[in-house]
Amino acid sequence: MDFFNLHTHKYTNQPNVSELVNQYPQEFDATIPNYSIGIHPWFIIEERIEADLAIIESKLQEANCLAVGECGLDKRIEVSMELQQLVFEKQLLLAQHYQKPVVIHCVAAFQEVIAITKKLNISVPMLIHGFSKNAQVAKQLVNNGFYISFGKYLLLNQDLEAVFKSVPNNRFFLETDTVDEGIEAVYELAAKYRGISLEEIQELVNSNYNEVFDFRIFQKH
Repeated sequence: MDFFNLHTHKYTNQPNVSELVNQYPQEFDATIPNYSIGIHPWFIIEERIEADLAIIESKLQEANCLAVGECGLDKRIEVSMELQQLVFEKQLLLAQHYQKPVVIHCVAAFQEVIAITKKLNISVPMLIHGFSKNAQVAKQLVNNGFYISFGKYLLLNQDLEAVFKSVPNNRFFLETDTVDEGIEAVYELAAKYRGISLEEIQELVNSNYNEVFDFRIFQKH
């Protein structure tokens, strides 16, 4: 594939772009060919958790559901950390059971995310999306087996160049999340920052895709 977008909220249906589209249990769109599905910490509704988890579990048994998420922890919202951790752990266990990677939303809670995945012995690939922190945090995540996805903040913050360059070739992904720029713009900037060609960046991401998603081929309409 030419371009793989690890995390986006908008399906663009371009022939040269494969997209992992973020879906929510109560707003599921069956026309999207490849997706992740999860309970985002911002949208936890306590009385609906079990119903949402049941939808997620049913979708995880379908081939074009490639990952759980986005899910995770966010210390800058009013939802209690206790409830966030409960919902996150339940989704991690589903991912482990159905052997699907996890796309993780993490704000100011990296130590907690690492600790929870260790406690639960999670062995499926774990991907931190939308990374915007420093090289020290990135190194700790990589050392604990995480993949790191760059996109929106790579485009917006030049200070992330050094952080992006510090992440090993076999541990990064690229994404657009909610920005208007296409995934090609992210790839071009990533290639520039690493001092390699666009084709070489494509090869690296494709290799990482094959590693994480176990050669699951993207389905096209």
